Amino acid sequence: MTLKGILAGMMVASLAAGTAQADGEACAKVRIGDGGWTDIAFTNATAELLLNALGYETEQLLLGLDVTYVSLQNGQIDVFQGNWRPVQDDQYKSFFDNGYVEVLGQNLDGAKYTLVVPDYVAGAGVKSFADLASHPDEFGKSIYAIEPGTNQMLIDMVAADRHGLGDWSVVESSEAGMLSQVARAIERKEWIVFLGWAPHPMNVNYDITYLSGGDIEFGPNFGGATVHTLSRPGYAKECPNAAKLFANLLFDVDYENQGMNRIMTDGESPADAAKAMVEAEPHRLDRWLDGVATLSGEPGLPAVRTALGL
Repeated sequence: MTLKGILAGMMVASLAAGTAQADGEACAKVRIGDGGWTDIAFTNATAELLLNALGYETEQLLLGLDVTYVSLQNGQIDVFQGNWRPVQDDQYKSFFDNGYVEVLGQNLDGAKYTLVVPDYVAGAGVKSFADLASHPDEFGKSIYAIEPGTNQMLIDMVAADRHGLGDWSVVESSEAGMLSQVARAIERKEWIVFLGWAPHPMNVNYDITYLSGGDIEFGPNFGGATVHTLSRPGYAKECPNAAKLFANLLFDVDYENQGMNRIMTDGESPADAAKAMVEAEPHRLDRWLDGVATLSGEPGLPAVRTALGL
């Protein structure tokens, strides 16, 4: 084995054992991809909170999903916490197959992602994808979605005329734009079908039903998903300490629902919501900072607790 191979093996072994490794100054700035979604705004703000307390500088870049993957491949950003699986698997398969991105870890389990309708629409008989085409006038033949570049599975569905929806339109805007349309429709008891997911405050603030029958588009179990954290190629080798932190950052649906609700319902900034949630559940720091050091190489957990006044 070459010296390079030996050193790489030592790095992997030490990360697995939870041993902190200080990063060099080249790693002092962490560039994080922001997909424009509230869930990633919250998880990114949590990562920034911890990284800043550890002595790192952070920068978030707002990018569409396609651009995010290319930016990881080209080394223009370091980390992205929004790899939803399996919904992104086919569209971005080549990035994984060719080593254009690397997986640092899973940050969420128990998520779901598919089309939803208000409960009063479900009560009128729309409970699956197959039911939509029977009500073209009520829905205006429109499916409301989020940022362009994120809705390919719906665009492909319409193009293939699956579920009898070949003459329907996918209305792309943004998460905020879509939810504004949803709020207006629900207030007026109008019919609407839109892209829904958990975690998200929509599950708390609206009475909604996830539609069955979208396995081709979103996978089984209502688009049952896990969310993973990606990095640019070689990031874990170059910056093992920061990579270790991101590998440790595991959330759950309830924690993200609460944090996102602070942002979307209570009007808090992502940074304030992240700090409030850490203050409410400081025990999570034990896992998140296990084997993580400050940028200067000191133990990370006590440094973060001191910086956050915990």
